[in-house]
Amino acid sequence: MDGISVVGLESIRIVLVEPGGERNIGSVARVMKNMGLRQLVVVNPQCDVRSEAARRMAVRAAEILDEAIVVTDLASALDGCHRIAATVGREETQAESLRSVVPWLLPSNSDSSILNSQFQTAIIFGREDHGLGRFELKYAQRLITIPSNPDYPSLNLAQAVGICCYELHQHLLEGELSPVAPIAAPFQLINAFYLGLEELLLTIGYLHDHTAESRMRRFRVLLDRAVPSVHEMTMLMGILRQMRWAIQQKNSDHKDRESVKGRSTEIESESDTN
Repeated sequence: MDGISVVGLESIRIVLVEPGGERNIGSVARVMKNMGLRQLVVVNPQCDVRSEAARRMAVRAAEILDEAIVVTDLASALDGCHRIAATVGREETQAESLRSVVPWLLPSNSDSSILNSQFQTAIIFGREDHGLGRFELKYAQRLITIPSNPDYPSLNLAQAVGICCYELHQHLLEGELSPVAPIAAPFQLINAFYLGLEELLLTIGYLHDHTAESRMRRFRVLLDRAVPSVHEMTMLMGILRQMRWAIQQKNSDHKDRESVKGRSTEIESESDTN
């Protein structure tokens, strides 16, 4: 079980977006250590991550607070991740149950190439009062919902993290390792493609400023479902570069023709004058 814990659970990043409660953060650290997770990343915290109140709640997991990485934006928190899930409320139509997503979050220990790679997974948790916004959800390849009483479905942040950590731990403890899933390209490469695609589609007029966000969200869902590899993303980036070059060439040729046309008109005007 030790080898599985290192490869499976220690490769998982718990990402908290703008948490406001020190005690909540301490409780998150405690349950992470309980279940064998170690990576805590906090995005733009609204409180002191390593405060005395947080440490008291963490009890013997204070080292997770000490080692926690604090960043200013979500994209930085996801740097290097191959699979990304976000927790959402029941109202999200694309949300899946936690247990259906857990196997996808973990690599199989039967594949040595995965064991030797820098495989990283992230689970994103939103703010205590209003969760994650649309802009943040676009980074997730899958959305997780935790089944609960419909009369009161809202969970405390530390409780939500605890349930997710428990399910991950149990999945490995019970030996329910899933078949090896394709390893997606890292987040930074996929996100760079989406940014480049959006810029290109705006340039050619397919997207407009007021529709770009919603349409790009659909493109993200489409491509994330395919789980593209590094090689495939590199190919797509190459297509973007070639298209940008072709557009620049076309614009340059058009300017040259206009310049030649302008000079011809000047020459004709001078001839008429003479």
